Amino acid sequence: MTALGGVEMGALAARTRALAVLRVRSRALAVALLPAAAAVILLVGGSTGHLVGGGWDVLRWVVCVLALLVLLAAAGVALVVARAEPAMTPTVTVPEESAPELYRMVRDLADRLDVPAPSAIALTPDCDSWLEDRTHPLHGPPPVDRDDDGLPGLGDPARRRSAVAAPVLVIGSPFLWWMRVGELRAVLAPVVAGTGPSAHPDIAAARRFIRGLDAAVAVASAGRRDPLSRAACAGLGWVSRLLLRSCRRHATEMERGVAAAAAERAQAVDYGLRIVAQEQVGLAYAGWDRLLTRVALPAWRMGRWPSRLDVGVVAALTELSRRDRLAEGFASRLGERPACDLLEEPGVVDEAVSLLAARLFHGGPAETRPDWSPVGWEDYPEEVVDRSWRTDAARLHRVLDTLGVRRTGAGTAPGTDGPTLARVLDHLTTPDPAPTLAPPAATDADPAPGTHPATGTTPADTHAPHTDHATPHPAYADHDAPADDSDDLAGPVARRGAPDASGDGQAPHADHATPPPPRADHHGTPADDEDDDDLAGTTARGAALAAGLSAQLAREEARERPVGAGVPASPPGPGAGTGPDAALWDDRALPLLPLQPPRTGREILTAHITAMVCCAAMDTVGAAPGLDWLDGPALLLDGARTADLAPSVLSLVETGDPGPLRAWMTELGIRPEKPVRLV
Repeated sequence: MTALGGVEMGALAARTRALAVLRVRSRALAVALLPAAAAVILLVGGSTGHLVGGGWDVLRWVVCVLALLVLLAAAGVALVVARAEPAMTPTVTVPEESAPELYRMVRDLADRLDVPAPSAIALTPDCDSWLEDRTHPLHGPPPVDRDDDGLPGLGDPARRRSAVAAPVLVIGSPFLWWMRVGELRAVLAPVVAGTGPSAHPDIAAARRFIRGLDAAVAVASAGRRDPLSRAACAGLGWVSRLLLRSCRRHATEMERGVAAAAAERAQAVDYGLRIVAQEQVGLAYAGWDRLLTRVALPAWRMGRWPSRLDVGVVAALTELSRRDRLAEGFASRLGERPACDLLEEPGVVDEAVSLLAARLFHGGPAETRPDWSPVGWEDYPEEVVDRSWRTDAARLHRVLDTLGVRRTGAGTAPGTDGPTLARVLDHLTTPDPAPTLAPPAATDADPAPGTHPATGTTPADTHAPHTDHATPHPAYADHDAPADDSDDLAGPVARRGAPDASGDGQAPHADHATPPPPRADHHGTPADDEDDDDLAGTTARGAALAAGLSAQLAREEARERPVGAGVPASPPGPGAGTGPDAALWDDRALPLLPLQPPRTGREILTAHITAMVCCAAMDTVGAAPGLDWLDGPALLLDGARTADLAPSVLSLVETGDPGPLRAWMTELGIRPEKPVRLV
């Protein structure tokens, strides 16, 4: 789009759509005033002697009462729309005194683009950047305008008002640690340019109206117990949704126009560098997603939160550049100045963002406590990997005890009743050479499926309901998982949809999040049916053991859940400015963005057997727990990562054939008959 009279065509289109949104508001007001206008006509007609008679009197009373009720309802809806707290993304606010160079860079960028500078800067634990309006009174007092840098025009009263009303610039924290200063500036140019169209009165009014309707829907969805409140909320929700549907198309086109105008204005600033920087955006997201799902999630499940997640992103992407020949040039960038140098205390900020990420993606508490403490990368192997493997191995043996499986396995010395890997292998080894695709029919000679062959008893745990877990890394990752995981990590936290190119997307209210329904597959099949289908290709003993592990995990999670719900927000951390803005979103909705889908029974069993094998390797051949930046927990032997044992474990789980796993252990010298240390 080209400029017309100094104004971008995108901005003109956005203003046209904003006026269309405001016309919807005006029409709603006109509809609410129609009964009142009719009542005025009838009253005036009666007072002048034109509309007289019993019928007119009755009509006057009916219309007046109707007008009064409609006016009261309209006033109530308008009051809720105006006073309800708008949506706001959870972030870590960065005050100017803790990042003066970053603020200076953003203001210089805004000055070059000839747009108002953002009123503040905040960080989000996500790979995205956008503008967010926080001028609502419930969001706190607006930041005080400053002209310390002496930028031209900041002393002007009109410019001061514009700066105070400008939106907040939200930056993805992985960008600060992975990108260089010039790359960050190029990426932020079209985002900062979005403050120009945002300052237009019509666009700002249209956005306030839409955010108010969105917040009103949240209020109506909160639910009330008494019938009168429920009826009022139902009416409020119906009106708000009707108006939102009427505005939807115009609001979408308005945001597209704002994005086009911002992109057009930013073309003159670092355009060539921005093309290169966009490649780093994709890399940062890939490293961040992998770090969260493979490295951070196992720690969160163990009650530990890595305190330097953004540093981990750099390590993960550096490792990726070392392994991938296509990324040979990326490591050379590390010699340039990183954007995190624009912060006075990057370590403190990284810790605050890491804690916020643990809350959003896992639902952890807002502050450190005995069962929720930070862990450094140097302590990760011992504090997370070793502990998690031994915890899972202990759970596996507890379930075997419940199933009545004897303690001693083949080749175990007499009198040895400690937890051994041989016990697991002997129990899961099928007596038939062929895989058991379905539980055999019960006969007089054979025990029923899921019963122990010696005792013939059915464990109670095998019929307990499954709980939801997240898919582990196939090699060495296995930990307890939250019950409401999903694999949505693509967009900004607590925001509706992806932001536009200007970054000026609007965030939905955190209260809008509703608890997930009972787990079902993509076809609507309940979770229990899905687990039954998943275990249909395993042996009967494997299915029984998987069911017992699922039941045990369900009981453990029921005792521990919810980790973060109802926990009051922590005060600002030292040196981190204001810390996470947790007071503006609902702790009961945590985690807002669960990382992975629930694990199936087959995956739970595979992960627990893998943990037991790793424990045996550590206790018999001196293997050690390790951390792989791209794959998470790893088993190290003589300082090198061992070969992937997932295929061997799957062979045992699916067919009852321990041959591949025994060959793998023999090659490394692992002795399955030796007892292992558990927790």
